[in-house]
Amino acid sequence: MQFGRETTAAEVLQGVDLEGRRAIVTGASSGIGVETARALADAGAEVTLAVRNTEAGGRVADDIIAGTGNKAIFVSKLDLADRASVTGLVEAWNGPLHILVNNGGVMALPQLQRTPEGWEQHFATSHLGHFALALGLRDALAAAGSSRVVSVSSDGHVHANAPVDFDDIRFERRDYSGHRAYAQSKTANILFAVEGAKRWAKDGIAVNALHPAGSRPASSGT
Repeated sequence: MQFGRETTAAEVLQGVDLEGRRAIVTGASSGIGVETARALADAGAEVTLAVRNTEAGGRVADDIIAGTGNKAIFVSKLDLADRASVTGLVEAWNGPLHILVNNGGVMALPQLQRTPEGWEQHFATSHLGHFALALGLRDALAAAGSSRVVSVSSDGHVHANAPVDFDDIRFERRDYSGHRAYAQSKTANILFAVEGAKRWAKDGIAVNALHPAGSRPASSGT
């Protein structure tokens, strides 16, 4: 089957059986995260929705269970900008992990925001949190035998001309731009995918990054 810009997640997974596979999708309480989790669940995977708002995540889980009949849908608290929260999810995870979708993030915040540790919010959420999560779950990914990490990046990093500025990641000296901060974090996603693919291939872990383009939820009706 040829995939294109109108291809849905369900069409990509048509005929794929993920029964017995376990997946985590971050930011799965809205948007692309919801539809990713729904498609994985519909294919038979056990799916954990890793979200900041567990009430919203619970509503999404109930909807996915009702729509797919897959009852192996779980919700875990995760604030990607909080190192302790990431550590908590990692320490609570037991057994192998076959799919990790690093989807959660923030976009183009109009004002500079920092985490309690002093990191710029886009970089902390979209990159550092996901990096720590993937690194913490590396043994679980390796235990799966054949697993995949997918980071939702954006080609906005090209349009904004935003490499990772290692001399000023936190925007302490240069003027803050929400679009540039967002783009820098997405560049970091891609750099992680490139290096992760090299280092983890021997453990059977594939690492990728993607640009979601103009993706929209299938349930939007548009």
